[in-house]
Amino acid sequence: MDRALDAVVRRVKKLDRAHDVPYLAGYSLDGKTIYIDRHMPRAFRFGGRSIETDRFLILHEEVEKTLIDQLGLHYLHAHQIATRAEQAAVRAAGITWRDYDRFMQKYVKTIGDERLTKVPKDLDLKPYRDEHDDDLLRRMLASVKADKASKGLHVRDLAEAMRQLRRRVRRHGTLGAQRAAAILRAAK
Repeated sequence: MDRALDAVVRRVKKLDRAHDVPYLAGYSLDGKTIYIDRHMPRAFRFGGRSIETDRFLILHEEVEKTLIDQLGLHYLHAHQIATRAEQAAVRAAGITWRDYDRFMQKYVKTIGDERLTKVPKDLDLKPYRDEHDDDLLRRMLASVKADKASKGLHVRDLAEAMRQLRRRVRRHGTLGAQRAAAILRAAK
């Protein structure tokens, strides 16, 4: 498993740790850049040793992006498979999944709650759309409108992602759909 993990990590064209990335890590639209949130520690202590985490996050993001782009899987399905690959790699390295996941979840929460001030301009928004994360998309849009986001992240891209999300949510008749409809009515 270690050689397979190394092979995936070597294929990454660019690793970027200079931005704020919702959900801890993500990828560019073209898949050439893997983003890991700038506040995410590079390692954690387990069993008296320092465990570097980037390689496991890279594996997850590469598997997820490939399944979405090459096989046309929905984000949630690709994410589940990528999580299983990440889990297998973590365990093969002699690390318990529970300890690794507990460490990661601490930072997902912290990073998820912070203000988004440095979002990558080419961050693939599909995971946020597919997760129906309207609040996150709105915060990203506010960051762009306040001119605090990367210059290439455009209002029209985020607004379109929000429109697609709201169209999809409206079709399902959920509380979220009712909320989205109320927001649209209030905006008119």
